[in-house]
Amino acid sequence: MPYPDKFYPVVDSVAWVTRLALLGAGTIQLRAKDLNDSEALQMVTDALEMIKGTQAKLVVNDYWRAAIVAGAKHLHLGQEDLVDADLAAIREAGLTLGISTHDDEELETALRAGPDYIALGPIFPTTLKSMRFAPQGIPKITEWKKRIGDIPLVAIGGIKLEQAAAIYAAGADSIAVVSDVTQNPDPDARVRAWLQLHPEAA
Repeated sequence: MPYPDKFYPVVDSVAWVTRLALLGAGTIQLRAKDLNDSEALQMVTDALEMIKGTQAKLVVNDYWRAAIVAGAKHLHLGQEDLVDADLAAIREAGLTLGISTHDDEELETALRAGPDYIALGPIFPTTLKSMRFAPQGIPKITEWKKRIGDIPLVAIGGIKLEQAAAIYAAGADSIAVVSDVTQNPDPDARVRAWLQLHPEAA
């Protein structure tokens, strides 16, 4: 299986991780904010327990210490988190590393860390969090992919299923999805539709 998978949901609770794993999602990012160390460790430990026996790969957002202690295999850091992270300890623990980018300077910073994938966003306007960066648009995906070469590129930010074919065609290896799943009136059906998508045929 590729990493990250073509469909890459990002959720904020163990309950969501469990639900997605049971639906067959491959790569799932757990992104919950403002936890202390013990809360983060408990959350990561619980999530890892819940995906046992499924094909799901849990990606821990931000809490790299908890990821190491809990025995997670995958980590995602934003630019702010990257500044404070111990990259040597992360690598020594065998964690893969994905990094968020929003502009040229952040891309250079991310590439220096030797990431396993690069995330570019927001592609479209997003209401989930206030962004200090304007929407990147689909053409930026093609430009970014040329620059990073063989490193997988994850597109994120306001993306809906109906836009997926164009995003993949522009060069994205993976699409990170938040509100199109968590705010959908029928999340399970939406997840199944994403999982049935075959970008190679797009």
